[in-house]
Amino acid sequence: MLEFLRRLAKRWYVRYTIKLKYSRLNEKQTTSDSEKICKSICYRLINEEDSKFLIAPISGKRYINNKRLDLFVILDDRRISITDHIYHYDVILTDRDWDRVTIMYDNRTEKIRQNFEDNVRSQINNSLHKILDKIHQKN
Repeated sequence: MLEFLRRLAKRWYVRYTIKLKYSRLNEKQTTSDSEKICKSICYRLINEEDSKFLIAPISGKRYINNKRLDLFVILDDRRISITDHIYHYDVILTDRDWDRVTIMYDNRTEKIRQNFEDNVRSQINNSLHKILDKIHQKN
């Protein structure tokens, strides 16, 4: 029973902190059409196979570059800048939307990193097998 009450208290605390984080003095944040379109562009570019991702560790900026579509996106502190070599758009997102976009971006880059590591490790395993085969051939 004590464990149940402890878990219930933790749930209430988490719900309270989430509500507190996303509310700005209890005012409703409405998203404009440009914010919705900007988020949609970011989501699609993140899921696009041709997109290249960069992260600047000191400034915390995130970059998406898609040469096939000629789009360049900069994600920086709730501001999304989209450039298509003709026009440039700056859109400021709400905290909630910013968190969603950055989580999606971070998950995608983490997936790419994991694939890269797996590829490197598979090459190492293959080379170890080749070394072992060479040793057996000489004996």
